Amino acid sequence: MSTTDWNADLTWLNPPPHHAFAGSTVHVRTGKETDFWRETFYGFRRDNGHFLYRPVAGDFSAEVTVKGDYRVLYDQAGLMVRLSETHWIKAGIEYTDGLAYFSVVVTNDASDWSLVGIPANPDGVRIRLTRHAETIRVQYQDAADGHWKPVRLAYFPPSKSVDVGMMCCSPQREGFEVTFSDFSIGPPIARELHG
Repeated sequence: MSTTDWNADLTWLNPPPHHAFAGSTVHVRTGKETDFWRETFYGFRRDNGHFLYRPVAGDFSAEVTVKGDYRVLYDQAGLMVRLSETHWIKAGIEYTDGLAYFSVVVTNDASDWSLVGIPANPDGVRIRLTRHAETIRVQYQDAADGHWKPVRLAYFPPSKSVDVGMMCCSPQREGFEVTFSDFSIGPPIARELHG
């Protein structure tokens, strides 16, 4: 697929106030107090984050490089797999306690949240989500050695297809700037977890 048409089949859920495609990138500026979350701990539901996606049937691997101007608590950007408002997974970089962490939220009716400290990379972080039947496998690419590091295996309800794409939110402000580059969806990587 050429860089001029990679975005032709993508659709926005909750379009941001500003976005621009250029080559193999999309630059996004978030709207005010946007997020995806359901109930747990905070007691609220939010489904107004920005999600640029396309439907994907069967198993797949999706990748993107995300680079953001993380400054305010909960600024976040990455990949999302979504079946419905009550069943989705988002994974990417999220700013909390003054640091950018690798963050995963798995939502099956209610949300959970996990964080992993990873080395900072001024060039952004490459993220991969793979669907293996009822499992979503979450990884990021270590910039130092190029290896894919495991972050999570999460249950996700079986379905014929899901929406897959790029997600960003700024729950406590507006105007978070993020650039996604080299987004791709293809066949799933091998199921082997080790070696």
